[in-house]
Amino acid sequence: MSANLASWAWIPITIWAAFAQTLRNAAQRHLTSALGTLGATLVRFLYGLPFAALWLVIVTTATGVAAPALTVPALLWGALGAVAQLAATALLLRAMEERNFTLAVAWSKTEIVQVAVFALALLGDPLTLGLAVSVVLGTAGVMLSSAKGGGWRALLSGWTSRAALIGLASGAAFAVSTVGYRGAALALLPTPALIAAAAVLLYAQTLQTVLLGGWLLARDRAVIAAVFREWRASGVAGFMGAAASAGWFTAMAMEPVANVRTVGLVELIFSYAVSLRLFKERLTGIETAGLVLVVLGMLGILNLR
Repeated sequence: MSANLASWAWIPITIWAAFAQTLRNAAQRHLTSALGTLGATLVRFLYGLPFAALWLVIVTTATGVAAPALTVPALLWGALGAVAQLAATALLLRAMEERNFTLAVAWSKTEIVQVAVFALALLGDPLTLGLAVSVVLGTAGVMLSSAKGGGWRALLSGWTSRAALIGLASGAAFAVSTVGYRGAALALLPTPALIAAAAVLLYAQTLQTVLLGGWLLARDRAVIAAVFREWRASGVAGFMGAAASAGWFTAMAMEPVANVRTVGLVELIFSYAVSLRLFKERLTGIETAGLVLVVLGMLGILNLR
């Protein structure tokens, strides 16, 4: 692969990650009624763990490059990413419990703005004017698209409400998680991005399985039993979750996280396609405008390459 093609490789990897994440979300939605929210979340890590281990074996065997020993910085960055991801999910669920689902989702998606700031502050990833404009466009598109059913009033009202503030905190935690995973991969240089990402993925999913699994084991053992009873559907969710994470981690090891997360907003388009196909839903004018802004943000990132 030429150097020029290699510099663009993160884009199809990111699109794949967004697609796999859409399928994972659909599978988890199916499991939520049987397992509850935390049980369905555990499925993502527990059943994805064997696939993460297999992926590391595949990439090391195919490339002939041994898996790196995780250095102390890599362990710390990876732990930051794993714990922040769990916290972000808990905060988002809490925001939804405040009966303001639309605002919670919209403000959690401000991750792409916050991740650009955190990446600049913690990793030194550059933040140019063009990148900033693209990130803002993408975020505005997500917020418009999240105004489902409520129009402008649902989007703009109550932004200082408890749900909005918790949702914003969720977006911040997701941003910290993303930066943590990129920091872990960078700490393993000069290990190739593909190998470093696979190693960080296995470490993170192991830690998340232990933390969330331990919490549920202590608080609600019935959920653990239910997770194992639903092994067929859980296996699908786990595989797609591991596939998505492998894509995100690899792309973020190759490219600044703000770029990856902005292009990754293509997930919103995939989600609408699934929604239209399965539930026959139609887009409102505001939602259509949001999708246009998402596409403009993605095109802006690609044009900066």
